[in-house]
Amino acid sequence: GRQGWRGESRGSPQQLAERYADLAASHSEALRQREEREWHNARLRQENARLRLENRRLRRENRCLFRQALLGPGPDKPPADPAEEAEALRAQLGRLQEKHRRALRHLRRCRAASGPEASGAEDGELDELLLDEDEQP
Repeated sequence: GRQGWRGESRGSPQQLAERYADLAASHSEALRQREEREWHNARLRQENARLRLENRRLRRENRCLFRQALLGPGPDKPPADPAEEAEALRAQLGRLQEKHRRALRHLRRCRAASGPEASGAEDGELDELLLDEDEQP
């Protein structure tokens, strides 16, 4: 007769051997995958540690560069040529003025699109800015 799972298993000895071989193969595969995951995780931990160090180095470098920018050239660096500095400032002023003109034109178009009913409390200031732009050559 047939017995339960604690007794003699159902099936022929060949089927049992095949089943055992399948279990052994899947167990070996699971062990291989676990080793692979552990190896991959170890590699990721090493990469993470390397990136943390690189990040720390870049932060220090960034702080140093920012401090240099705030303090200006050090005693070992010659001061900037005033003519070059003035020219750079003039160029920056020109760029800022052009941005300001474009922003005012955009405001004017938005205002025209919204119609007269959309006027608000700050319209006086906007009118003044728009008039100043119109008066400039």
